[in-house]
Amino acid sequence: MGAPIKRITEWWHNDDVDTVIDVRTPAEFADDHIIGAINLPVLNNQQRIDIGTMYKQTGPFEAKLAGAALVAQNIASHLQQSLADKPRNWRPMVYCWRGGQRSGAMAQILSDIGWHVKLIDGGYKRYRRDILTRLDEMPPKLRFIKLGGVTGTAKTHILRAARALGAQVIDLEGLARHRGSLLGIEPDADQPAQRLFESEIAHCLEQFDSTRPVFVEAESNKIGQLHIPAALFASMRSAKTVLVTATLKARVAFLRHDYQHMTNQPERLLPLFDGLVKRYGHDIVDGWKVLSSDGDWDGLVADLLETHYDPAYRRSATAHGHEVILEIDGGALDSTAIQRAAMQILTIT
Repeated sequence: MGAPIKRITEWWHNDDVDTVIDVRTPAEFADDHIIGAINLPVLNNQQRIDIGTMYKQTGPFEAKLAGAALVAQNIASHLQQSLADKPRNWRPMVYCWRGGQRSGAMAQILSDIGWHVKLIDGGYKRYRRDILTRLDEMPPKLRFIKLGGVTGTAKTHILRAARALGAQVIDLEGLARHRGSLLGIEPDADQPAQRLFESEIAHCLEQFDSTRPVFVEAESNKIGQLHIPAALFASMRSAKTVLVTATLKARVAFLRHDYQHMTNQPERLLPLFDGLVKRYGHDIVDGWKVLSSDGDWDGLVADLLETHYDPAYRRSATAHGHEVILEIDGGALDSTAIQRAAMQILTIT
């Protein structure tokens, strides 16, 4: 007789769990999952589609029989590979879509082996409901301070340096895998699905001490294709501001270095420029294309800042306003200046 299976509803209380196992398909896992979970699917993407089709076209009995055989084969494969080296005292937690057949099958076999297994009652659906509730409830309980400033003032780098020094920082651009601007697409990195982005945010917020400030970069409500959850964005909008300033020359030099992946592959810029024709007209956009093709990166970056980015920032600042509690001179925006700015942030308590 194996160890008993413990059905739980509070999935976040998992300090006594060694591994969280998501047994859903890789496609479901990619869309969203408990942060830190591993994916050991009991049916792969195509198998789940095939069994669903069989259920409708052939019948429930035949589908269940075929499905059970595939589940058994896949679990056996996981036991022989991913789980082969797990010790006797290993403690897994398992979930699927609703906490039903797929996770139940895996949990039963792991329990029969002798491992102490937890099974999330309600599965991913319960998890998702809890995440949405937490995204509504957590932001108002935290004291946010936003880092503002025109484009190219190294705000993201300053925040990451402050985090390395011990500050509480939520790096929304890092979680979104996007730099939050027209040219913000990260090279060779797709943005996560919206639901996974929200899970990452919730996981990050849960780590914070509510008695200490939480620093965040001033953002619009959308980073690339992803939306910042409403309660978090409302807290960011009302947050006090640390303002970073720098000269146009320093900003151009910083952006040229920070966006080197763009200058190395200038063809990536063309479709982005085309998206601005409606706003600025062909003459201005064609001028940017010429600067790009000529390799005049200083001229291009300066013109983009003065024509596109800075006016957009001023409009946003005028519309929303912000209470500035500290102004930081970014200087040359090099590594020394970024570290100095991060240390200034840490003086805020």
